[in-house]
Amino acid sequence: MTDTEYPPISEQLENLESAREEGRRKMDWATQHMPICERVREEFVANQPFAGERIGMAMHVEAKTAILVETLAEGGAEVAVTGCNPLSTHDDVSAALDTHENITSYAKRGVDDDEYYAAIEAVIAHEPTVTVDDGMDLVAAIHEDYPELIDGIVGGCEETTTGVHRLRAMDADGALEYPVFAVNDTPMKRLFDNVHGTGESSLASIAMTTNLSWAGKNVVVAGYGYCGKGVAKKASGQNANVIVTEVEPRRALEAHMEGYEVMPMSDAAEIGDVFLTTTGNRDVVIGEHFEKMKDGVLLANAGHFDIEIDLEALDDLAVDRFEARDGVEAYEMDDGRKLNVIAEGRLVNLAAPVSLGHPVEVMDQSFGVQAVCVREMLENSDEYDAGVHDVPDDLDKEIAEIKLEAEGVDFDSLTDTQRDYMGSWDHGT
Repeated sequence: MTDTEYPPISEQLENLESAREEGRRKMDWATQHMPICERVREEFVANQPFAGERIGMAMHVEAKTAILVETLAEGGAEVAVTGCNPLSTHDDVSAALDTHENITSYAKRGVDDDEYYAAIEAVIAHEPTVTVDDGMDLVAAIHEDYPELIDGIVGGCEETTTGVHRLRAMDADGALEYPVFAVNDTPMKRLFDNVHGTGESSLASIAMTTNLSWAGKNVVVAGYGYCGKGVAKKASGQNANVIVTEVEPRRALEAHMEGYEVMPMSDAAEIGDVFLTTTGNRDVVIGEHFEKMKDGVLLANAGHFDIEIDLEALDDLAVDRFEARDGVEAYEMDDGRKLNVIAEGRLVNLAAPVSLGHPVEVMDQSFGVQAVCVREMLENSDEYDAGVHDVPDDLDKEIAEIKLEAEGVDFDSLTDTQRDYMGSWDHGT
């Protein structure tokens, strides 16, 4: 490949030293609350499992992610990293990463589409032997534009629901040409990152951006997967009235049995005060819904891409648009109603102006799984053919045990007799 002309973050910022200092300060705070990554980092520093490897990453580059990036770099890898969303990068954290001798960071907040993909190509120019993705844009770009590099790639890891959906579709088409771990699908990711992380951070970001309360509001949660469950649970805990919309009958029934109202979006559109999409699919809130909505509603998206709320249809209906508040775009309808879109319909817990992403403790768990998956992919690469792979359960349990120990929580173990019983079939009544 030819060398990229896209510059690293250190060549794009004016007040570079102050940015680096502030980024490091954020990272130091995160480190204090990330015992899993700290334990894994100690192992990696001692054993250097990634010596000679080049790791390409497309992630939300903020303080917690930076700890994962450094953990991999200090395990001996050369790491090149960029953003996976135009509005989720913290430039100061990106600058702090770029000072590390084994790390080049191209992530910058507020880039346009051309710059976004130029930065991904800059990462690819390092010819990675491992990819770590959040949303699959890096994997897609390699397969579509640089297939000649695939033979040199051992494997990869994918962090998020949307990315895993895309990878599984790619795998089903026979188009995925190297192995990738579906990190998103592990219990340690789904039960904590998706439920607690998405739930807490999405609601906190909306509340801080709008300065509005949840109490007594009708909150419409689109999708009742793990992320939707978290949003519904946390909103209910803040005294909101939760309405769930779903297309999958068992999830709709589950939401109903959990005590939430369940109805089609066309009905929910008339009564909702806040609409929060968590589906990973497109066109969840569309023109016919906007026409029914009350004045002053809030529209936000917690899915990876900005496709769940049809902003083109909303713009077509609007007679005026203006910035009602930092991070809030008001669309005024011809009858005077104003529908308020938060963070441009992008991932609200990372793209809103005051967003900080998932809580530190939650991301410690997810990134701990990511780190040991990279180790597993390199140590046992012969065991994984091209395609999507579940994370070995023992790795997920390893991270859970580190976290429990750090929290001072002890738990039981099976006795030999119990283990024998659970592994046999001939114990009758």
